[in-house]
Amino acid sequence: MTGDPTTTNPDLYKIVFENERVRVLEYLDGPGDSTTPHSHPDSVMITLSGFDRRLSVGDQQREVSLSSGIATWLPAQTHSGENIGKTATHTIFVELKEPIQTRSPESALGPQL
Repeated sequence: MTGDPTTTNPDLYKIVFENERVRVLEYLDGPGDSTTPHSHPDSVMITLSGFDRRLSVGDQQREVSLSSGIATWLPAQTHSGENIGKTATHTIFVELKEPIQTRSPESALGPQL
């Protein structure tokens, strides 16, 4: 995979939480903004705003329009993106890491801060 989006586009992606199981990124851009090529592992994407984007990899392009409040699966991929809409793109990515092999029952109670 290509680069980590927090490194390739640090003005657009920021880490809001990370542990050994997941990394949570916030993405925020404006109309006309674009990203350089970057990679995502398997992730859940949650749209905080509706948006229109063009995603590109090599010669392939795909336009995506999503409403706010959608949670969707994003399989591992490398792409660049462009906000082709008239509003900001605001999303949360919950990136999955390799699962932990063992866990104590006490660690499964309540949120981990």
